[in-house]
Amino acid sequence: MKKFSRILIANRGEIALRILRACRELGIESVIVHSVADAGAGYLDLADRTVCIGPGPSQQSYLDISRIIAAAEVEDVDAIHPGYGFLAENVQFAEICKSSHIEFIGPGVEAIAFLGDKGKARELAREVGVPCVPGSTGILENEDEALKIAQEIGYPVIVKAVAGGGGRGMRVAHNDITLKNGYSQAKIEAETAFNNPDVYLEKYVEKPRHVEIQILADHHGEVVHLGERDCSLQRRHQKLIEESPSPGLPPEVRDEMGVAAKKLVKAAGYTNAGTVEFIVDKDFNFYFIEVNTRIQVEHPVTEMVTGVDLIKEQIRLASGERLGMTQDDIKTKGVAIECRINAEDPADNFRPCPGKIGQFRAPGGYGVRLDTHAYAGYTVPPNYDSMIAKLIVYQETREEAINCMRRCLDEFVIEGISTTIPLAQEIFKHLNFVAGKVNTGFIEEYFLD
Repeated sequence: MKKFSRILIANRGEIALRILRACRELGIESVIVHSVADAGAGYLDLADRTVCIGPGPSQQSYLDISRIIAAAEVEDVDAIHPGYGFLAENVQFAEICKSSHIEFIGPGVEAIAFLGDKGKARELAREVGVPCVPGSTGILENEDEALKIAQEIGYPVIVKAVAGGGGRGMRVAHNDITLKNGYSQAKIEAETAFNNPDVYLEKYVEKPRHVEIQILADHHGEVVHLGERDCSLQRRHQKLIEESPSPGLPPEVRDEMGVAAKKLVKAAGYTNAGTVEFIVDKDFNFYFIEVNTRIQVEHPVTEMVTGVDLIKEQIRLASGERLGMTQDDIKTKGVAIECRINAEDPADNFRPCPGKIGQFRAPGGYGVRLDTHAYAGYTVPPNYDSMIAKLIVYQETREEAINCMRRCLDEFVIEGISTTIPLAQEIFKHLNFVAGKVNTGFIEEYFLD
């Protein structure tokens, strides 16, 4: 087992600050890299060291592997934490870290490569008995194969990029004509977004719930799951609201999903933190979608209901420590809900709204957590994802959590830019949301024209 003395944080914004705080509490020095666009960000003042790695565009800074590795070597770090997004699931980056004798705080190279290929991940899931949505057993060779499988399993179907994420490289088809168009469009989009045109096909489960299981695994073969998060509230496959536990999910289904998630990651030789994602139909049948080989944006809701600091656990596990808990030790209590606050204008088709924040009044009170790097006077740059805050509440019951979130959203003031706070206020008043009647089509059905 090795003890880290200095960690480089290869990310920005709220997740960089979140990792920095965990390092500080563990007595580990932090080095944060940043672009020119982020040079004035307040969280940089809290780091032990900072390194500018390039201009604002991500390709020239946060996605430039050579610049990040150079910064790590100059600063003599023991490990790199990639956060989420950017290089967090990049196999080449993990490989270069390994060859440079820098610990990558995440799963091993082999696990990232294997589970990052959705076709291989689904094959493994089938082998170990984890339910999968009917569809192709691997990459589609051509359009004719797609049509044949679709006719066998029945429409609607969905074409998905093997290397996809965030809704890119995905097309739903309801007949042969739309499948032909969707197949070619998905391949083009996948090539553009991921430099990999491979796609596969699944039966499209209409209006399912999106439920994911958080796992932790050490280098000694031990794996635990920390319950589930419901991430059904989405727009164009981008999550807006997440909660734990999933409202209305039967206890036996919750248990079965946890067992399935552990079985899958153990078979893959997985280590560190990860998330196994499922869709759940109206009859509570669940089907494996993919494994996210990184920490998730929505990890705070799991932390609130379990009392486990997932970022600290990532660091400990990467250093070779054993899991300090068994499955029986993990007890979930209460309800946690997270609401993402984005610098976007929902009234104008969610147009990004970078710019300088005027007044910034944060909500507070019992059971309230705000993960953000924003503040009055901060300028939101136009170069990156528009999320500027995550508002998390924790209460004993879901009703209390919803009431708390409503109060917090009413208190939350961000002036100078448009945000998604008004949309969130409407969602938390909607009777179907309050009743837990949610699915992945909720936003489109009730809030979008």
